[in-house]
Amino acid sequence: MKMRTLPIFFAFFVMGFVDAVGTLVGFAKDEYHLSGFMAGLLPFFGFIAFALFSVPGGVLMDKRGKKFLMLLSLVIVLVGEALPALTTGYAMLVAAIFLIGIGMTLLQVAGNPIMRDVSEAGRFARNLTFAQFIKGLGSIAGPAVAIALVARGLAWNSIFSVFGVVVAITLVGVTLLRVADEKKRDDKPAASITSSFALLGNPFVFAMIFGLFLYVGAEVGVNSWIATFLNQKFQFDLGSLATGGIAFFFVALSLGRLIGSAVLNFMSARQFLLVTAALSVLGTLGIMLGSKEIAVASIFVTGLGFGNVFPLIFSILIDRMPERSAELSGLLCMAIAGGAVMPLVMGALNDVFSSVTAAMAVPFVSCLYILALALRAGRPATKEA
Repeated sequence: MKMRTLPIFFAFFVMGFVDAVGTLVGFAKDEYHLSGFMAGLLPFFGFIAFALFSVPGGVLMDKRGKKFLMLLSLVIVLVGEALPALTTGYAMLVAAIFLIGIGMTLLQVAGNPIMRDVSEAGRFARNLTFAQFIKGLGSIAGPAVAIALVARGLAWNSIFSVFGVVVAITLVGVTLLRVADEKKRDDKPAASITSSFALLGNPFVFAMIFGLFLYVGAEVGVNSWIATFLNQKFQFDLGSLATGGIAFFFVALSLGRLIGSAVLNFMSARQFLLVTAALSVLGTLGIMLGSKEIAVASIFVTGLGFGNVFPLIFSILIDRMPERSAELSGLLCMAIAGGAVMPLVMGALNDVFSSVTAAMAVPFVSCLYILALALRAGRPATKEA
């Protein structure tokens, strides 16, 4: 790997490390005596940023470049981390999380395609997959640091200061990075909100972005429902074994990304998407219909399969239309909002059929779509709009 990939890998670590809102919700609920709804607004404001700012971020990236957008995103996150240090209170915490959400959205929009610019030829998918593994390590480290600080007697919101230091280091690294953006075609007009959404008229682009929407929803859905599923279907204790299923899933997710970064040294992204999609289908089917032992094993298989879907879809689409990478990155990151939608669909099915198995059918059907998408992505490229 080239040395200039290191600041980008560290930026991916920041994406995971700073994204500890789930850990903070419990602390904030106790500190400010929040209702469940008020506490739930905290992750909502972090998620809604992807729906609101991804496409405008892609347009800005087209005008000013990927490095500029990365620097801007890190500055916004840094401001968000500083707000809780200025004053305390629920309103300030919401403002901080919303700012951090905007910054993280823009960081995703810029970080994924800039990896192509700093990678060796043919190594984009591999490096992006490894970057997702690094992001996963950050997701584990963030909550662990928050818990460690509280255990030492520090205030729970002191984690914002630690986040701020890590973001500042990343900001310096990206500032020193020398990278040339992908050259735009002379006949390509400047990106706009309209031109971005117009790309959805391309059947392949729409299919890939919808696939990413379903995948993120399936991942968040499995993560959100696996403890309830194990508890209600197999009577696992909710306080120990059932919740342990979540950790089991995340270990498999991280391991899948690490394996994927190695496999992509000798297998194409399109071929590997087919493999990982097939694993995802088998895993989610096993969770739904298997015995207790098969369901637990299938959680691990599902994590292995899910681990590589995001970087594979992203890299395949950007490699197919690199001259539209800014607009595509905005649309792809907007699809992350699927994580807010699909768990609600799972909840609705659970209520209608009074069955957690019915809820788990949503990730299964989503994975079937991604398998069909993988078969389509393997066909020879046609002329794109």
